[in-house]
Amino acid sequence: MDKFIWGILAGTKGATNRARIIDELKNRPYNVNQLAEKLELDYKTVKHHIRVLERNNMVTSTGKKYGALYFLSDKMEQNYDSFQEIWEEFRKSNNEVCAMYDHAS
Repeated sequence: MDKFIWGILAGTKGATNRARIIDELKNRPYNVNQLAEKLELDYKTVKHHIRVLERNNMVTSTGKKYGALYFLSDKMEQNYDSFQEIWEEFRKSNNEVCAMYDHAS
Protein backbone atom coordinates (compact mmCIF):
# COMPACT_ATOMS: atom_id res chain seq x y z
CA MET A 1 0.00 0.00 0.00
CA ASP A 2 2.91 2.40 0.68
CA LYS A 3 4.00 2.36 -2.98
CA PHE A 4 0.41 2.99 -4.00
CA ILE A 5 0.12 6.00 -1.65
CA TRP A 6 3.43 7.37 -2.92
CA GLY A 7 2.16 7.06 -6.48
CA ILE A 8 -1.16 8.82 -5.84
CA LEU A 9 0.35 11.61 -3.77
CA ALA A 10 4.00 12.21 -4.48
CA GLY A 11 3.85 11.15 -8.09
CA THR A 12 1.14 13.61 -9.08
CA LYS A 13 0.66 17.32 -9.57
CA GLY A 14 -2.34 17.53 -7.20
CA ALA A 15 -0.63 15.85 -4.26
CA THR A 16 -1.10 18.72 -1.81
CA ASN A 17 -4.82 19.07 -2.47
CA ARG A 18 -5.39 15.32 -2.32
CA ALA A 19 -3.52 15.07 0.98
CA ARG A 20 -5.53 17.96 2.43
CA ILE A 21 -8.76 16.24 1.38
CA ILE A 22 -7.66 12.97 2.99
CA ASP A 23 -6.77 14.82 6.20
CA GLU A 24 -10.18 16.49 6.35
CA LEU A 25 -12.05 13.27 5.63
CA LYS A 26 -10.18 11.57 8.47
CA ASN A 27 -12.00 13.91 10.86
CA ARG A 28 -15.53 13.64 9.44
CA PRO A 29 -17.48 13.13 6.20
CA TYR A 30 -18.00 16.08 3.85
CA ASN A 31 -19.72 16.72 0.56
CA VAL A 32 -17.71 18.37 -2.22
CA ASN A 33 -19.09 21.83 -1.54
CA GLN A 34 -18.24 21.62 2.17
CA LEU A 35 -14.71 20.45 1.36
CA ALA A 36 -14.27 23.29 -1.14
CA GLU A 37 -15.29 25.83 1.49
CA LYS A 38 -13.22 24.23 4.26
CA LEU A 39 -10.08 23.99 2.10
CA GLU A 40 -10.70 27.30 0.29
CA LEU A 41 -10.51 25.59 -3.10
CA ASP A 42 -12.66 25.78 -6.20
CA TYR A 43 -15.56 23.29 -6.27
CA LYS A 44 -14.38 21.80 -9.59
CA THR A 45 -10.87 21.31 -8.22
CA VAL A 46 -12.17 19.40 -5.22
CA LYS A 47 -14.54 17.37 -7.42
CA HIS A 48 -11.62 16.38 -9.66
CA HIS A 49 -9.47 15.25 -6.73
CA ILE A 50 -12.37 13.38 -5.12
CA ARG A 51 -12.88 11.48 -8.39
CA VAL A 52 -9.19 10.53 -8.47
CA LEU A 53 -9.27 9.39 -4.85
CA GLU A 54 -12.52 7.49 -5.40
CA ARG A 55 -11.18 5.74 -8.54
CA ASN A 56 -8.19 4.63 -6.50
CA ASN A 57 -10.33 3.34 -3.61
CA MET A 58 -8.99 5.89 -1.15
CA VAL A 59 -12.39 7.47 -0.52
CA THR A 60 -15.93 6.21 -0.75
CA SER A 61 -19.29 7.98 -0.88
CA THR A 62 -22.88 7.66 0.18
CA GLY A 63 -25.70 9.43 -1.57
CA LYS A 64 -25.91 10.84 -5.06
CA LYS A 65 -24.74 13.93 -6.90
CA TYR A 66 -24.55 17.17 -4.87
CA GLY A 67 -25.56 15.57 -1.57
CA ALA A 68 -23.03 12.74 -1.66
CA LEU A 69 -20.94 12.52 1.47
CA TYR A 70 -17.36 11.31 1.17
CA PHE A 71 -15.48 9.20 3.70
CA LEU A 72 -12.08 7.57 3.78
CA SER A 73 -12.32 4.01 2.48
CA ASP A 74 -11.72 1.18 4.94
CA LYS A 75 -8.41 0.50 3.17
CA MET A 76 -7.33 4.14 3.61
CA GLU A 77 -8.43 4.14 7.26
CA GLN A 78 -6.30 1.05 7.87
CA ASN A 79 -3.29 2.69 6.19
CA TYR A 80 -3.74 6.23 7.49
CA ASP A 81 -0.54 6.08 9.58
CA SER A 82 1.42 5.11 6.46
CA PHE A 83 -0.22 8.00 4.60
CA GLN A 84 0.89 10.44 7.30
CA GLU A 85 4.47 9.16 7.22
CA ILE A 86 4.62 9.32 3.42
CA TRP A 87 3.04 12.76 3.32
CA GLU A 88 5.50 14.10 5.90
CA GLU A 89 8.45 12.67 3.95
CA PHE A 90 7.10 14.13 0.70
CA ARG A 91 6.64 17.59 2.23
CA LYS A 92 10.10 17.50 3.77
CA SER A 93 11.79 16.54 0.50
CA ASN A 94 9.65 19.04 -1.43
CA ASN A 95 10.70 21.84 0.95
CA GLU A 96 14.36 20.90 0.47
CA VAL A 97 13.98 21.14 -3.33
CA CYS A 98 12.28 24.54 -3.02
CA ALA A 99 15.09 25.77 -0.75
CA MET A 100 17.68 24.67 -3.33
CA TYR A 101 15.91 26.66 -6.04
CA ASP A 102 15.67 29.72 -3.77
CA HIS A 103 19.42 29.65 -3.15
CA ALA A 104 20.16 29.20 -6.85
CA SER A 105 18.23 32.34 -7.88
